[in-house]
Amino acid sequence: MKSRNLILLLLPVVFSCSGSRDLTYFSDFSDNEVVHTENIPLVVEEPVIQPSDILSIKVNSLNPEANAPFNRNPSTTTEGNSSSGGVEAGYLVDSSGNIDFPVLGSIKVGGLTKSGVKEKLTALLSKYLGDPLITVRYLNYRITVIGEVNNPSTFVIPSERVSIIEAIGMAGDLTAYGKRDNVLLIKEAEGVRRAVRLNLNQKEVLNSPYFYLGPNDVLYVEPVASKKEQASSARNNISLILSIISVGSLILLNLN
Repeated sequence: MKSRNLILLLLPVVFSCSGSRDLTYFSDFSDNEVVHTENIPLVVEEPVIQPSDILSIKVNSLNPEANAPFNRNPSTTTEGNSSSGGVEAGYLVDSSGNIDFPVLGSIKVGGLTKSGVKEKLTALLSKYLGDPLITVRYLNYRITVIGEVNNPSTFVIPSERVSIIEAIGMAGDLTAYGKRDNVLLIKEAEGVRRAVRLNLNQKEVLNSPYFYLGPNDVLYVEPVASKKEQASSARNNISLILSIISVGSLILLNLN
């Protein structure tokens, strides 16, 4: 009887160590609520090109031979990077926002979108090729997810379109210790670094202009306070172990 009463007294102490948290995404949706897609902007704002971006630029026209001087061979060395045969060579945007383009020389692309670069090159190449077809895409479109996720890493996005939910899925989802209501998004564009807090427990994140990530974005999932304390205080862990041993000893003494 004494041992049972002792255990009952200890249970509230044990369970008080862990608070109740909402681990459900978009938990403020009611069971029968419908998301009206017409109210959710599905068009992703096109990011602007900035220094250190690497671009793939391909030029085509009705005359394949005339295109050759304006296209890099796959074995060509990318500025600042060496590429082997079969690897697509790209154009590194320098600190001034310029690329070194064949025949045309230095071209300012920083601050433009891919569409803007396409229009600019089309105008410049029209006198050489007549009606050129320009294709521009990123070779370094990547995002990074770190913190309390199961697979923190940097991910290359070939489609150049990824939502915050897709990024978290690529990282293996948040751990039970991850703060779903306070995910930090770090963006850097045009020399300005911004930090945005997102609450994945609320449906409003679906309407956020930050729902889709841009190149080089970083998602950081902070640990809950209990995890921080657990990781930073070895003394508390030792005290807890000693307390458990003491409680176990008391239970054994009461059982005898």
